[in-house]
Amino acid sequence: MTSTPGPTPASSLDPAVAARLKRGPDGLVPAIAQQYDTGEVLMLGWMDDEALHRTLTTGRCTYWSRSRQEYWVKGDTSGHTQTVKSVALDCDADTVLVKVDQTGAACHTGDRTCFDEDVLPLTGPR
Repeated sequence: MTSTPGPTPASSLDPAVAARLKRGPDGLVPAIAQQYDTGEVLMLGWMDDEALHRTLTTGRCTYWSRSRQEYWVKGDTSGHTQTVKSVALDCDADTVLVKVDQTGAACHTGDRTCFDEDVLPLTGPR
């Protein structure tokens, strides 16, 4: 389903939740996927109101693809699914944290996480 991201009248997101969200100019909020039992940070995706609604009601992570300009359910083509365990907003309501049970790779490169390949050296005090 192709649609313009942002707060859409067609979205079925709970109005109380929608009213709390602080979206970027493009109508999107960052959504961090984290492995529910280990705390491992898996990936960052983007959600609008409808993607968040679908995530909350289907138990599968739905994101807005900025490159393809369409919704995508993680794992529909790859088989690398994210089963939702919990969803939370941060204190500013401008970021979503989705705790998931990841099956297979989370990263489009085939890696378990998007954050394990390019670890930057720390040069300051620790």
